[in-house]
Formats: sequence, structure tokens, C-alpha cells
Amino acid sequence: MITFFWPWLLLLLPLPLLSKKLFGFLLENVLENVSENRLQENAEKYTITEALKLPDYNELLAIATKKQTVSIWHNRLIIPWMIWSLLVISVSQPLWMDDKQPIPVTGRDLMLLIDVSGSMRKIDFVRLNKKADPNREPAKLSSQNVEPLKNPGISRLDVVKEAAARFVRQRSGDRTGLILFGKKPYLRAALSYDRNAVEQLIMESEIALAGETTAIGDAIGLAIKRLRDLPAKSRVIVLLTDGANNEGLVNPRKAAQLAYEQGIRIYTIGIGKQTIPGPNPYGIWSAENAQRYEKIVLKEMAQITGGHFFHALDSEGLQAAYDRLNKLEPTLTQNVQKYLAYALYPWSLACAVLLSIFGLFSNRLQQSELYAHG
Repeated sequence: MITFFWPWLLLLLPLPLLSKKLFGFLLENVLENVSENRLQENAEKYTITEALKLPDYNELLAIATKKQTVSIWHNRLIIPWMIWSLLVISVSQPLWMDDKQPIPVTGRDLMLLIDVSGSMRKIDFVRLNKKADPNREPAKLSSQNVEPLKNPGISRLDVVKEAAARFVRQRSGDRTGLILFGKKPYLRAALSYDRNAVEQLIMESEIALAGETTAIGDAIGLAIKRLRDLPAKSRVIVLLTDGANNEGLVNPRKAAQLAYEQGIRIYTIGIGKQTIPGPNPYGIWSAENAQRYEKIVLKEMAQITGGHFFHALDSEGLQAAYDRLNKLEPTLTQNVQKYLAYALYPWSLACAVLLSIFGLFSNRLQQSELYAHG
């Protein structure tokens, strides 16, 4: 079934004919007045001998009928009107409506927030379902001053991308979106039922794409902005980070309070192994305090909004957090019958372009034939 998004624009189809009638009538009256005045002024300038030199009217009519009929009808009337019609049809947005298909819908909007700051490049994870060999002997170092062997694992972001993509794949019926954040947050994927597209965008994420530092509060604020005005039954934010909020204008606790006021739940996932305590080069901060601050803030954000906090120390822990989240936010769906619409305007536009090219060459061909015959 074919329908139009703006069917009222089809009323423009007869516009060229109406304009030609209107302007042709006005132009004909003007030319008649001008021609009568000029004939009266110049009648005495022409003699009978000069009049005999003019071609016969029947001869002119035969030439016009033979040489120009095809050009007039095709190049001046039919082809332009067909091009105009195709352009009007394209602007009217023709749609092919397929049969109704059952689409699973949960009524839940879920925004996934992934930290892509510089700390996510740290290699202290192994791939999911990859277990170390317990019989492998630890690497031995020589007595010389050499660097230790690098961890054969993968970066935190790579593990996060695999787990997040698997999580999105399981969220049948949810509208899922993606926000990446570092120094600043930005919307990577708007809310959509297209899980494959969101999954692909997750896998294309790069470290430090949004800056080296971490702006958790700003990321929550952007997610709230995208969710607050939507008429969803359930609105959820899933935040995943490995560091403390050290950038941005919005305080994470205030952002969580605003989410609670808007009826949005926040689930937070902190990743990374416990670090060895010790002072930084200035003797002010320690890695243990930084890790503890992160856990406290993330836990408070989840508690304020009625969500839950997960702490993943390794790949299995991260996957377990997503599995637990699937149970806390089950995908209880109902099938909604909806039409699948396919846009047809590219075809009508292509036909208009081809007709324009055909009309141009046809007009040139007619002109060359007229010049050749004389």
C-alpha cells in the first residue's frame, strides 16, 4: 500500500497548467494591443512586392507541423510536466506501507553511559570467558634492570564494549541510546529500537574520544535531558566508569537528585581492580582514597534514584553486573502491531533527474536537425 506523508502537496500538480493559462491570457492581451498599434504605424512602409517575398502561410504551417510538433509536445509540454509531477511527488514523501508486523515493546527507555576517558586504556582485564592456565609458571626477571613483561590482557574499554554490546543485544523491546563521555559528554546514538545499530556504535567507541578526564555529572545531565520529556513507562540510565568525577560543571549527586525528581532510575557500574594505597608525588592523594571516593559517589547516585551499584573487578564481574541488571529490569514485552514504512522518494527523484537529462539531449537533437535542414 502506497501513502503520502504530506498528501496535500499533491494539489500543486496542476500549478504549471494554471499558471500558463493565467499568464498566457494576460500576455496575449498585451501582445494584441502592441501588435495593432505597430501594424497601424508601419503599414505604409511595406509594398506589395515586399509582401510577395514573405513565405506562404501554408508552407510555414507544414514546416512547423513536420519539424516542431515532436519538440513542442515532448520538450516543452510533456517532459517538463512529468518532471514537475515527480518533484511534487517526491516532496510529498511517498511511503510503501508493508503489512502490519508484531514489534516487541516494553515501554522502557534505556540510556547507556560509557566512560571513554584516558584511564580506560589501562590493560588489567582479560577477555570474557578467557581463563588463565593455573599450571603456568610466573615469568622470571633477570638480575638486570629491565622492564617487566606487559600484561597480556586487553584494555578496560575493550572489555566494557564487549559486555555492553552483549547487554544491548539482550534488551529486546527497549529503546536504547548511547552517550560517551570523558571531559565532555556527547550523544552517540539517540533512543532507538535498532539494537544492531547501537551495538555497532558501542564497538566503534575509542579511548579519549571525548577527552582524557571524567565528567560523570555532565554525562548524567545530558542523559536526563534526553529522557525527561519522553512518555515512557520506565526510564533508566546505566552508567559505567572506572574513575572519579574530576571534570565538568554538574555535581554527580545533584545530577542524581534531578534524575530522581524526573522519575529516572540510575544503575552505576564501577570497574577496575583495587589499587595499592600510597601517596601521590605531592603527598596529598592516594590511589586507595580515589577508588573509595568513586565507589561512595556511585553508590549514593544509585541509592538516590532507587537503582543499584555494581563493582566489577574483572571481566566476569562486569558480565555478572549486566546479568543482574537484566533481572532488575526485565524485558517483559508486549507485541504491538505496527506498519513498516519504506521511503519511495529516492526513486521519484531519480526518475526526475533522468527525464531532465533526456529532455536536454532531446532538445539539443531537435535544434541540430532544424539547423541541418535549413
